[in-house]
Amino acid sequence: MSYNTDILIVGGGLNGPALALALASTGQSVTVVDALPRDMRADPEFDGRAYALALASIRVLDGIGLWSHVADHAQPMLKIVASDGRAGEGAAPFFLAFDHAEIEEGPMGHMLEDRYLRPALLAAMDAAGITQLSGETVVAQTVDERAATVQLASGRSLRARLLVGCDGRDSGTAARAGIRRTGWDYGQTGLVCAVEHDLPHHGTAHQFFMPPGPLAILPLPGNRSSIVWSETTKRAAEIAAMGDAAYLDVLRPRFGDFLGDIALAGKRYAYPLKLTIANQFIAPRLALVGDAAHGMHPIAGQGFNFGLRDIAALAEVIADAARRGEDIASPLVLERYQQWRRFDTMVMAVGTDSVNRLFSNDNPLLRGIRDIGLGVVNAVPALRRASIREAAGLTGDLPRLMRGLPI
Repeated sequence: MSYNTDILIVGGGLNGPALALALASTGQSVTVVDALPRDMRADPEFDGRAYALALASIRVLDGIGLWSHVADHAQPMLKIVASDGRAGEGAAPFFLAFDHAEIEEGPMGHMLEDRYLRPALLAAMDAAGITQLSGETVVAQTVDERAATVQLASGRSLRARLLVGCDGRDSGTAARAGIRRTGWDYGQTGLVCAVEHDLPHHGTAHQFFMPPGPLAILPLPGNRSSIVWSETTKRAAEIAAMGDAAYLDVLRPRFGDFLGDIALAGKRYAYPLKLTIANQFIAPRLALVGDAAHGMHPIAGQGFNFGLRDIAALAEVIADAARRGEDIASPLVLERYQQWRRFDTMVMAVGTDSVNRLFSNDNPLLRGIRDIGLGVVNAVPALRRASIREAAGLTGDLPRLMRGLPI
């Protein structure tokens, strides 16, 4: 049996290249198929996109040799403040504050801009000898007992021991394998941008819960912050259609004046918020990773972090199977990955869904309950410390990469 590659990854966004680097470090030959041209992925212009990386996720990036190339561009998150309130009225008196000094490991996480992460991933794949097929799309896939075969739009055919879908929430890889999804629309839209502000943020991230949805203010290097802002679908469409000046006029009463005046930096984005979980994370000779397996509300900032958990788990399962001489894509091997990741994913999905439903309303009774809850957690050191470790990604059954250990 001849193969073009051991593992074929469909999707060249963030999860695909990160998985490729993790797998290549274990001796597997890896090919990444990316629908976008390479120059689009490597664009160095600041476009406003940034990622909140938990401490455990940074360990993964360090373990695959990437963190040293981007660390100088990252902003540590030294404090997180969560509060409840209404736009223009300020925060309620009860709030929750996390300080990185309460755990021994250091900052809970870092903010990293997309313009630094994507080029670093591409350069690392080049250095690792990973085959990259840019501007290519998969139009068909088949599997048999020994291989997965994909047909590209260009007419080329590729055979691999394992096919991995890293192609997003509308994963064609999952759909072609007959994997269905469960979920629902939140009736909310995420508005994403970056802003410049007059005053320093001191590395503090803010989560402000408002009736239409939460507003996250996440620190970037300098006097800049990344904004992830949820509104009802109808209202978000109206805001997204506004010019920059009107957009800022809507944002300012929600943002507040604690950082002085604000101005837009980079592009603006809007995307519908949905819960979508693949009913299976695996199929014959196939595994799903990242958004292809699960898409959750951004309220906890766990999108890319949970993708990195998938990556660390799948790479470890495959590495251990190869050391034992097992077929890396056998049903038994892939089931280990699914068992490891699916329960964790369901717990997080239920958690983010519940928090969003609890906080995204103006019910006086629920408002009182949640404000008291924030105050109680903030007042009890043991609860606060446990929450900090959860935010840093340090809880649960962590793969070796997330514990700072080699695969």
